Amino acid sequence: MKKWLALMVAGMMTVGLMGCSGSSDEGKKESGSDKADMKAAVVFGLGGLGDQSYNDLAYEGMERAKEELGVDYDYAEPKEVTDFETILRAMSDSNEYEVIIGVGFDSVDALASVAPDYPDQKYASIDSSLVGDNIVSYSCKEQEGSFLVGALAAYMKQDAATYGLEDNHKYGFVGALENDIINHFAAGYRAGIEYVDSDADVAIQYVGGDNPFGDTTTAKEIATTQKGKGYDIIFHAAGGSGLGVFAAAQESDFIAIGANSNQNIIDPDHIVASMLKRVDVAAYDIVKAALEGDLQVGSEKVLGLEDEGIGYTLDGSNIKVPEDVVEKLEEIKEKIITGEIQVPVEL
Repeated sequence: MKKWLALMVAGMMTVGLMGCSGSSDEGKKESGSDKADMKAAVVFGLGGLGDQSYNDLAYEGMERAKEELGVDYDYAEPKEVTDFETILRAMSDSNEYEVIIGVGFDSVDALASVAPDYPDQKYASIDSSLVGDNIVSYSCKEQEGSFLVGALAAYMKQDAATYGLEDNHKYGFVGALENDIINHFAAGYRAGIEYVDSDADVAIQYVGGDNPFGDTTTAKEIATTQKGKGYDIIFHAAGGSGLGVFAAAQESDFIAIGANSNQNIIDPDHIVASMLKRVDVAAYDIVKAALEGDLQVGSEKVLGLEDEGIGYTLDGSNIKVPEDVVEKLEEIKEKIITGEIQVPVEL
């Protein structure tokens, strides 16, 4: 595994770039060149690998590209926001990568700063709308999948006793922080609930702080407090912090909904569903396009229900959802795809 050392980050510190290539070839590779000659690089978001969320999904996409396309790659796991620009400049200076990928909003400002200084380097931004002459972005219609799990939550409340829920109209949401992307989740979730339950009371709170995607303690505290107030089905959109919501669900015995990857298997007795955000598909597509010389820099690709970039799953949960409810969710899904249901992106 390759490691780059002694990068300057707010003084003297070490930041490692862990390589998955085993290659020491130097020099920029031509687009569409032989598979073994191309390398890519990924800068994961704060929280790093092991978040069982979008970083892990992006890693899966890169591993798929490595296995199926023969493309080598290196990756970095920044510890602080200030690390991103230093890492991106070091990667760019190496003149080694066909494409450098930033995962999540954490890297957006750094990419916007670095990319203009390296006009011949291609970049990709996953989970943002950042576009530049040498940047392609992959964003998602998070609100569409969130609408579906919101509707599911409301249908479950209609049969509260079966699921051990309180007979009320209260639903919880824990987001990482208040920004456009997280609010897509929140707005879609609330709209989906209200589509089924016109009397809904949706509590929306954020982890915030210096580590919104990796602060399981605060997420757990928020979820526990919500449960204590009767909000006993809680959806998270908080990356690694969401593991704190799941811990609270187990301790306080409420139903949770996961995000991004299939998180149902983390606690099948308390997680009923997960809203899927196919970051893995985005990562794979970026590498494949770069390999084929078809990376559409200067553009944004938006993934939604229609192209299966967004979805939901009940697989792996021990909480059984009746077939008639599933059929209703599928009907709603089709109405979103056809435009009959317009899902809001703002609260």
